[in-house]
Amino acid sequence: MRVGERMTPEPETIGSKDTLAAAKALMDARGFRRLPVVDAGRLVGILTERDIRQHWGYLDATRVDAAMTPNPVTITPEESVQTAARLMISHKIGGLPVIAESRVVGMLTTTDVIKAFLDLSMRVPAERPPARAG
Repeated sequence: MRVGERMTPEPETIGSKDTLAAAKALMDARGFRRLPVVDAGRLVGILTERDIRQHWGYLDATRVDAAMTPNPVTITPEESVQTAARLMISHKIGGLPVIAESRVVGMLTTTDVIKAFLDLSMRVPAERPPARAG
């Protein structure tokens, strides 16, 4: 199963010069926990709820680039969901921006990966024990 089949396509993004207040408002309104940070069409970072919480009380005065993680771990739509899961585990992250032709085309989260594995497990018939000779 490929990332492109499971990702959220065309995710909301935020610019690095926007305020954390604007990012939090977008996240709250849309129910997101992370946002890719894009400037001039290129991914420059990722912003998470945890990043925002560290600047609580200063959201109106703090720009996204002061809180974001620059150069985030990414994946392409052609890569497998298993590869994505391994990246998330090894980097201890909950989401991956999906990049194609140098632009963000999707977002893949832990929830997307779990749903993919559950769907896959529902398709595979349970193994039956071998029949016993009588």
